Amino acid sequence: MNFGPQTDESTSYSIMDSAHEYGVNFFDTANGYGGSKGKGATETILGNYFAQGGGRREKTVLATKVYGDMDEWPNNGKLSALNIRRALDASLKRLQTDYIDLYQFHHVDRATPWDEIWQALETAVAQGKVLYVGSSNFAGWHIAKAQEAAARRNFTGLVSEQSIYNLLKREVELEVLPAAQDYGLGVIPWSPLHGGLLGGVLKKEVQGVRRLEGRAAETLAEHREQIEAYESFADELGHEPGQLALAWLLHQPAVTAPIIGPRTQEQLDTAVKAMEISLDESALTKLDEIFPGHKPAPEDYAW
Repeated sequence: MNFGPQTDESTSYSIMDSAHEYGVNFFDTANGYGGSKGKGATETILGNYFAQGGGRREKTVLATKVYGDMDEWPNNGKLSALNIRRALDASLKRLQTDYIDLYQFHHVDRATPWDEIWQALETAVAQGKVLYVGSSNFAGWHIAKAQEAAARRNFTGLVSEQSIYNLLKREVELEVLPAAQDYGLGVIPWSPLHGGLLGGVLKKEVQGVRRLEGRAAETLAEHREQIEAYESFADELGHEPGQLALAWLLHQPAVTAPIIGPRTQEQLDTAVKAMEISLDESALTKLDEIFPGHKPAPEDYAW
């Protein structure tokens, strides 16, 4: 998402090459990403990267998304059969590839019947344009409804769910994660550092490196005591706060891997070190004390 508006094209190429060298092969984007550069700009950067050859596309498990309105014209957003067809072809063109490994619904479309959605994806899979389908920002019951509709059609349905999930934001533990586990979906959390609040924000504040404004500043004020305790615990363990937050997600049974969004090479180099961190039960318990989570529903709130 940062490639284009935050990170220039050549730096984006270097980050992706380094990711491959580290063994990171899953690249996640969306048709609407591009920010100030315009919707689709991030996919275009990835497409130009793949066009360099050298096995770059073949080494990559490529994921993109459909849902957001690309312009104000009808059927250029959401999950109608027509938009899925148009959006998929447009993404393939920008990405300079003939197939998407994981095509994700960026949000649930409450106005389009699942039979229409699945018929469109069945066609895309039969054409070889899509290998697998995933969801993003779905509630647990949305996952269930999608999977039951797919099962009636003898279609694979969803293979993954991409939700916001981090130490500060744990509501998905109630029903989304149990639904994903029950249906066999991989979970790929977005915003694993909660917009940088779990990345050592207080340290950076003292150093004058980062100053939060707006909603981020309000969230920091609300959770300041927790984040102070968290950063102190990270120091006690000898880890950077951001690496600890990523490592915690890697220890959660439902999680395949968190999605990181490096703007710089340094951020990538720092993030991948999380894979070297092993947390014992006492450390995981302490993190639960600082940031209380949820038991699966209904046990979380009922007997």
